[in-house]
Amino acid sequence: MTGPNPLQGLKVLEFSHTIMGPCAGLVLADMGADVIKVEPAPGGDHTRRLPGFAAGFFATFNRNKRSLAIDLKSPDGRATVHRLVRDADVVLENYGPGTMERLGCGWEQLSAINPRLVYLALKGFLAGPYEDRPALDEVVQFQSGLAHMTGPPGQPLRAGASIIDILGAVFGVTGVLAALRERDGTGKGQRVGSALFESAVFLVGSHMAGTAATGEAPPPMPARRGAWGIYDLFETQDHRQLFVGVTSDQQWKRFCAEFELAGMAADPELATNALRAKHRPTLIPHLRELIGGMAYEDVRARCNAANISWAPVGRPADMFDDPHLLAGGGLLQTAISAIGGGDLVPLPALPLEFGGDRQRAPLLRQPPRIGEHNREVLAAAGLDAAGIDSLYAAGILVEG
Repeated sequence: MTGPNPLQGLKVLEFSHTIMGPCAGLVLADMGADVIKVEPAPGGDHTRRLPGFAAGFFATFNRNKRSLAIDLKSPDGRATVHRLVRDADVVLENYGPGTMERLGCGWEQLSAINPRLVYLALKGFLAGPYEDRPALDEVVQFQSGLAHMTGPPGQPLRAGASIIDILGAVFGVTGVLAALRERDGTGKGQRVGSALFESAVFLVGSHMAGTAATGEAPPPMPARRGAWGIYDLFETQDHRQLFVGVTSDQQWKRFCAEFELAGMAADPELATNALRAKHRPTLIPHLRELIGGMAYEDVRARCNAANISWAPVGRPADMFDDPHLLAGGGLLQTAISAIGGGDLVPLPALPLEFGGDRQRAPLLRQPPRIGEHNREVLAAAGLDAAGIDSLYAAGILVEG
């Protein structure tokens, strides 16, 4: 990125764990904000130690941040954080309902210290009867109907990634940027809320509207009656799978030309998308037989020549070597280790481009060790070396 990052000069205190809060901090940090991850001493963010499929959470969502590991339950630790709040622009947190208030770091407490503060509360639910309930990504996928729409009939299924955590984080950042813009005019900060449940409901809004418009509840996606004539997964002769979508009449003509389907192109019963959707029970089996007799590379080339939407069926591990991501700067060499060191692996960059030269947000800091930046953060806030040493001696500050 040429010149300063868009959010350079913005100071953010992040009190977070798992995905939703760290993801919001990541978006701000990647765009240039100085994000200080305030971690609870002595253990820090528990995702540093998660096993199995969750072992990559910390590395994925905590680059470009500084770490301050401090005991907020102690009066001195709380007072130290309050000192940092004085000149902060944003505080973000995703702890359970009431946790930040019990720690003396809720909206009312911190806004009294800094009236210009924008405070992002990332929760399970926004205001209403559910607001005191804890929630997780999977919980709201089930409650909102998203899991019902994802799995086969009678077998609700969560999506294959923490999409609601990430969506709620992005909505939260959007709210923060709007509040900062409003602060430019009023001089005052405000509390911004984003939540998992409402984010999940937003995703099923089109299904709600469709139910109201037709009087029929939409079936789960695996059993759906699609709106498009061709919108399907196919297997090639060499046992590779790809998805093909033909969603307009112009695409249909090109598809027929490239796949040498002159008879279908001339068939008036297949002339429009609505007619093709009606005749899917006979159309799709014919195309499965056709594509099933062709090599994958041949199908791929014809789809490209027809300029229609298609995709191979990939796996996450395939993305490490994806030529498009590698060429466009879509992967950042990130330290994949619970303590911030270790091997470097390519992980996804923020999916944004900036400027006429289409630059991606860079990796400027590897995911931090716990408390790695205690001294520099507190020295910048005006604490002298003796004061910082005393916090270490009392166990209020830790690093590792």
